[in-house]
Amino acid sequence: MTALADAFGRRHTTLRLGLTERCNLRCVYCMPAQGVPLTPTRAMLATDEIEAVARALVGAGVDKVRLTGGEPLVRKDAVEVAERLGRLGLRSLAMTTNGLLLEDRLPALRAAGLTDLTVSLDTLRADRFHRVTRRDGLGTVLGALAAALEAGYAIDGPRSLKVNVVALRGVNEDEAADFAALSVREPVEVRFIEVMPFDGNGWDRAALVPMAETRAAIEAVHGPLVPRDDGPHATARTFNRPGWRGRVGFVASMTAPFCAGCNRLRVTADGALKVCLFGAREVSLRDALRAGATDADVVALVRRALAGKARAHAGMDVLAATGNRPMITIGG
Repeated sequence: MTALADAFGRRHTTLRLGLTERCNLRCVYCMPAQGVPLTPTRAMLATDEIEAVARALVGAGVDKVRLTGGEPLVRKDAVEVAERLGRLGLRSLAMTTNGLLLEDRLPALRAAGLTDLTVSLDTLRADRFHRVTRRDGLGTVLGALAAALEAGYAIDGPRSLKVNVVALRGVNEDEAADFAALSVREPVEVRFIEVMPFDGNGWDRAALVPMAETRAAIEAVHGPLVPRDDGPHATARTFNRPGWRGRVGFVASMTAPFCAGCNRLRVTADGALKVCLFGAREVSLRDALRAGATDADVVALVRRALAGKARAHAGMDVLAATGNRPMITIGG
């Protein structure tokens, strides 16, 4: 079967699957302060439907699936989902999690075949953790990170470990060097992410901490960063230093977009296909499956959606004024 390519020749081999819209945190850049109306359970993808979507796209060339949320581990059968997808012959089965429920489920997830783990953590200070997430739990997340390292998750090994840090002006930009120090001590990749505009998150250009500023703050403490060869499809530009056990990366969607190498598809927890994180266009794979769609039918829908994928997303100010979903209902 031919590759899942768009009009610009980009081959799509990565699928990000939302498991739920629910989350046990209320991060300011992700969920509106008042919360979001939750989609009824009957309208969410069932476990069999998640497997069907993944199976169809793996058959068309997808070899990496990332499970996202909301918080994916809030979903009661998240481990079962991982087990089923782990049997599809993927190159990579990944998960992005806030870590609050991770430690107890980590052995089962590892046994299910979870190869890549990303933990979201925006501050190393308890008071700031509450400010960003509107909840407590820093110690729990740090404990989950320690457990992941103990379980063998580390960069450049068979099971990778990353930490995602959303840089927020006036909140945590002064912690860049402290997070980099984590990469000095441990074999993890710490990724600094520029805050992005989504419905309900009150995005403001003034809150944006550009990649160049974060890099300069790290280099002022740790010395010049050495760039790595990240490949054409990387979302992060990564760097290290001699003697470091880990590395740092920068996901600069706003100031240095990487659309030219985009190879990612997204399916939300309610079954909507998005060929671009910032695009408002959606195709309901859920409705197609419930109308009897075969694997070939699902792939055909994806191909048609990809035919309309733009070369690149609009600028940050245009995105801020354009309707989309809240991030919590899209999945990372």
